[in-house]
Amino acid sequence: MISIHTKTLQDLEFPTVLQQIAARCNTELGKERALEIKPMLDEGAIRLVLGQTSEYLSSLVSENRIPNHGFDRIDSELSLLKIENTTLEVGSFRKIGTICTTIATHKKFFKKFKEYYPLLFAASEEIALNTEIPKEIDSVIDRFGEVKDRASDKLFSIRRQMNQVKGKISQSFASALNLYNGSDYLDDIRESVYENRRVLAVKAMYRRKVKGSVMGNSKTGSIVYIEPEATLKYSRELNNLEFDEKEEIQRILNQLTALIRPFAPILSDYQEFLAQIDVTAAKAKYASDTNALLPKINEEKRLFLRDAYHPLLFLDNKIRGEKTFPQTIELHPENRIIVISGPNAGGKSITLKTIGLLQVMLQSGLLIPVHERSSICLFDRILTDIGDNQSIENHLSTYSYRLKNMNSFLKKCNANTLFLIDEFGTGSDPELGGALAETFLEVFYEREAYGVITTHYANLKLLANELPHISNANMLFDGKTLEPTFQLVLGEAGSSFTFEVAQKNGIPYSLINKSKKKIERGKVRFDATIAKLQKERSKMAKTGSRMQEEESKAREEAARLEKLNAKIKAKLENYQELYDHDQRMVHLGNKVDKVANKYFQDKKKRVMVSELIRIVETENSKRKKKSAKQDKAERTKKAQVAQEVQKEVKVIRQKKKVEKKKAVQNEKNQPKPVFKVGDRVRMIDGKAVGSIDTLEKGKAVVNYGMFTTNVSVDQLELVGSKK
Repeated sequence: MISIHTKTLQDLEFPTVLQQIAARCNTELGKERALEIKPMLDEGAIRLVLGQTSEYLSSLVSENRIPNHGFDRIDSELSLLKIENTTLEVGSFRKIGTICTTIATHKKFFKKFKEYYPLLFAASEEIALNTEIPKEIDSVIDRFGEVKDRASDKLFSIRRQMNQVKGKISQSFASALNLYNGSDYLDDIRESVYENRRVLAVKAMYRRKVKGSVMGNSKTGSIVYIEPEATLKYSRELNNLEFDEKEEIQRILNQLTALIRPFAPILSDYQEFLAQIDVTAAKAKYASDTNALLPKINEEKRLFLRDAYHPLLFLDNKIRGEKTFPQTIELHPENRIIVISGPNAGGKSITLKTIGLLQVMLQSGLLIPVHERSSICLFDRILTDIGDNQSIENHLSTYSYRLKNMNSFLKKCNANTLFLIDEFGTGSDPELGGALAETFLEVFYEREAYGVITTHYANLKLLANELPHISNANMLFDGKTLEPTFQLVLGEAGSSFTFEVAQKNGIPYSLINKSKKKIERGKVRFDATIAKLQKERSKMAKTGSRMQEEESKAREEAARLEKLNAKIKAKLENYQELYDHDQRMVHLGNKVDKVANKYFQDKKKRVMVSELIRIVETENSKRKKKSAKQDKAERTKKAQVAQEVQKEVKVIRQKKKVEKKKAVQNEKNQPKPVFKVGDRVRMIDGKAVGSIDTLEKGKAVVNYGMFTTNVSVDQLELVGSKK
């Protein structure tokens, strides 16, 4: 296990996470194991547990869901099996049988779907399947938890005799009941059951009239319960048989216990395997509820948490229906330490806890709620100083406790350490405490440790600016409303907004102004400058976000146009191929027509055949040799293109018809022009322009220069009147 102090786990609220996981377990043993989860140091073990949880998570949304793993714990049974000559009860055998059956079901399932769940399959293969235990138990105990008649020949014989004796008891009792039924000896209820025996309900005054053994009487004493004399001997015989049955059952259970005793270690392994499956299932359910996943684990000492959520806060806000703000933070060899500043209640502490808790969760084999592009490295130590650090037991003040903690940090801190400190340096004189905190931070830096701290000290912000592998960060605040946005911004120190927050909370301006005069002017200007820069950063962030959206839309539109262009280009290529093919067919048809015409004139068949063969051979020499499949594909493609062209042509013709109808309709609606000799005109469906030479009876002779034509004036449209 990795060395993490219990106080660190409590600071990060890790026990609360374990309680929530335990609540999702189905078995008591699973709940206990869940609460015992600790961070691990071995990378192989971490990857294995994370992989198993990730596989189980995938099964929750898959059709191939992992079977139910519920079981009753058998700790007491395993303890008894360690002691010689002990006997297990029937209920214990049923629990053992159920565990064996559940193990067999899981092994069969994981073997069938080992491609989907390779890690869980490998874990199931580590335990041996034992079919002998459930087979032996099943041969003795039925599904109702009773010892079977056929568990032994002797038991079968005893129970058969018992059934026979019970039949005789019923007969003898019925005879006695008929005998006394006619008399007035019996009460109205006639009979009853007393200590599991049928008895006659005799009136107290006639108790001596009925032969038999008195078993008892009613509360009022008016009724005496008597077992008839005829049934007494059969009852005694039944008692003897019941004793024999009990002894035989005990012998059978002794024998079964002895048979199972050597398999106690296997049963212990079975129980532990199912308990771990229960814990894995609970982790997967918790991951599903918190939208957690398995990020990439890197070897480059890079901690990149993108859109990271605090799981406890996420679940709490989910119940309340409130929004949880994710954080993005990155630590790497070139930026090992981050100094977060800004006003209180801005989310600094929750950011710090989110980083620490997610790191501890991952190293404990739990999936974490981050973006899938996140990448995490592993640390040997995680050190924290968060929350109220006053030690009542040791009578230490907050500052004394923190100094003791810092001393421990200085001893343990190295390149494989992640430290998280909230309100670094507070608890003492601001200047002296700040100077000491600065020295501590320099030591952590020199040791190449990774860490995140929150502070209000200006000297720590300046140090983060000066050292190359430390950077400032701040929690954004709305400069106008002074409300937190819960967004972490790297690269800039944050203003504490001390006087602005005081003014918002109703502190008189005169007192605030007086306070400003009491401190150094330079410090006020420094804080004001930071505040101004922070406001500018906020505006730029909003502008950048808007531009990003516009750029995204532009990219989508460009992609759409490119896709459309490619589609049109492909269509044009297909149309060109079809056109070239049609032109070739026309050319070929002209050749064949020429040969046919020649044959029509001279009737020379041999010349015609040789000419046709020459044409065919010429055409074949141009063709590439293709397989039947290629030829069929090409024909199909051509047919499809031709079909598309026909559709396009049909659509164009339809449009032209509609346009023509509209044009005719417009002509009807418009007054007909009056033509004169010399007017420039053209045909309605033509392009050539001519002039009218003569007009007579609705006919006009139109001169086109090279020729003249006689047409109806209805077919003409006026281009220009004679000047």
